[in-house]
Amino acid sequence: MNTHPGHRARILAATTATAGLLLVAGCTSTDDGGSGTKTAAGGVELVKAGQLTTCTHLPYPPFQSEIDGKVQGFDVSLIDLVAKDLGVKQDILDTPFENFKTGAFLNSGECDLAAAGMTITEERKKNVDFSDPYFNATQAVLVDKKSGISSFAGLKGRKLGAQAQTTGEDYAKSKGLDPVSFESSDAVLNGLRTGQVQAVVIDYPVVQGWLKDKANADAFEVVDNLDTGEQYGFTVKKGNTKLRAAINKAIEEAKADGTYKKLYEQWIGPYDESAASPAAS
Repeated sequence: MNTHPGHRARILAATTATAGLLLVAGCTSTDDGGSGTKTAAGGVELVKAGQLTTCTHLPYPPFQSEIDGKVQGFDVSLIDLVAKDLGVKQDILDTPFENFKTGAFLNSGECDLAAAGMTITEERKKNVDFSDPYFNATQAVLVDKKSGISSFAGLKGRKLGAQAQTTGEDYAKSKGLDPVSFESSDAVLNGLRTGQVQAVVIDYPVVQGWLKDKANADAFEVVDNLDTGEQYGFTVKKGNTKLRAAINKAIEEAKADGTYKKLYEQWIGPYDESAASPAAS
């Protein structure tokens, strides 16, 4: 399925894309030398020569988190496939989550794309262009087993947590709840562990990742799954049709050749056909 046989040797010779965590320096100079080396396979223009620069927000396991000093996860692995097709390596930049709504880092030329377990919404589409959906994400209600909470309906009047700026938080608020806002998914879990909250509403795959840890599985349980119709997508700067097409092609080929299923099982858990194969919205 390799449409660029000429690039094959180059890709194989390159070390497999290792995602390096870049710390943003105080003064970032925009490199816009416009040299031809910034054009990758398929005529995709990149912000930095020889690399596909990805904006993310850490940590968000199992989609992206730092493991053994390297950023890894389901999103990282999928974007590595895109980078491989383009004949470059992926480089990862940790940025605030608010930037994903506005597309700020894409517009300023700091990143080529954003990958952050991000739900496709009409609101966000005003500022960025999304890839085809690559994942269906339901919201899980995870509770402390000692709380006596047995469903979403039982959250009224209880201490509930959610991650700030996420659809889980929006959903809880839309149902008249007032969740405690945590900055990251790690902070959400910590809030549950320390008893700050008795329950959390957060993306189910994140919970699946947490429950792989026996200590978490012993203390907490999923009592409800909310199908909010959410689908995850990667984003590019508005009008960047060539990179968007390259991302869509990589997702489609990974689903066709079994790579997607393998990565899903590696990072998320038992392969769920319905979560894995969202219809393009």
